[in-house]
Amino acid sequence: MTNPAQGAAATESVWPAVLTWRAHTAPRMESVRVQLVGNRIKAAGRIIGGQCAEHPAFSASYDLVTDENGVTRRLSLRTSLASGERQVSISRDSEGNWMVENGTNPKRSTFGGALDVDVVLSPFFNTLPIRRLGMHTDSEDIQVPVVYVYLPDLSVQEASLTYSSGSDGIHVLSPVSSSSVTIDRDGFILDYQGLAERI
Repeated sequence: MTNPAQGAAATESVWPAVLTWRAHTAPRMESVRVQLVGNRIKAAGRIIGGQCAEHPAFSASYDLVTDENGVTRRLSLRTSLASGERQVSISRDSEGNWMVENGTNPKRSTFGGALDVDVVLSPFFNTLPIRRLGMHTDSEDIQVPVVYVYLPDLSVQEASLTYSSGSDGIHVLSPVSSSSVTIDRDGFILDYQGLAERI
């Protein structure tokens, strides 16, 4: 399901790599350094957003680590706004329990059996279930429970995403949008309609 029109971005598979996306209609960019070993992902990224109808001006940085099966082990997120800074740490233990710590009200939950974290406004995090479930190589329809993080306030809740894959790409139904994505051969987003494109 690669998109030949994307040129070198579609065929590149040299790791580590820096992947960068530009929002289609908002003043926002995301850039992430990705280390990939088998199904294990280690990523350090940043999202910068200017003030617009969708959000106030903010910057967010994150560090993600998955296990050898592509299951999220730990995500640390920090945001900076004019009103101040926030941070949250999300981790999953071997028994499937998630711990969300934001400095005030720690929360422990299974989040419906979630194995992935998704962050609103980020095309990168869709890669986690796509790669873990092999949707970049096989066509299937699947519902994926996730730990869903909103930006820029870092609120966290249980959510479910639906992925429907086919020869023309993957359709994603999330709590905030219904859209289609195209991916490269490694399962990383090239274009997320209505959200961002890789540059």
